[in-house]
Amino acid sequence: MEEVEVQIEAEVNPTEDEVRVRRAVENVFSNVQFVLEPLKRGSLLMATTSGMDALTKFYNLLRRERIRDAARGVMYKGLTGHSIVFYLNKQVAYAGHISFSQATGESPLGPIKVQIQCDNPRGIVHWLAPRTV
Repeated sequence: MEEVEVQIEAEVNPTEDEVRVRRAVENVFSNVQFVLEPLKRGSLLMATTSGMDALTKFYNLLRRERIRDAARGVMYKGLTGHSIVFYLNKQVAYAGHISFSQATGESPLGPIKVQIQCDNPRGIVHWLAPRTV
């Protein structure tokens, strides 16, 4: 399979527990390396992971939740060049599920931003979320 880089960002608000935000990310992606950067209010949790293995939990969640068609639509919307960008609801990810979100305004604690970079993003979308006819 091809080389895949996944970059994840989530704000850790002053009212949130950093460990819980990390767990939300780890519930969706594997082998994640974290870096915490202070912001004026709270901090920014940045995470990276790579390889197809990194997407296995996400792949399995899309099947368990039966949201492949919706996921495909969201990922195609966020596809530009060699990358796919989408947002996940942080609280839902913490609970071990997937709910796509908008970049702003939808979730009071802010979303998890996911960027997948690879040579064939359409192939990744097709693998993660094939049409369910």
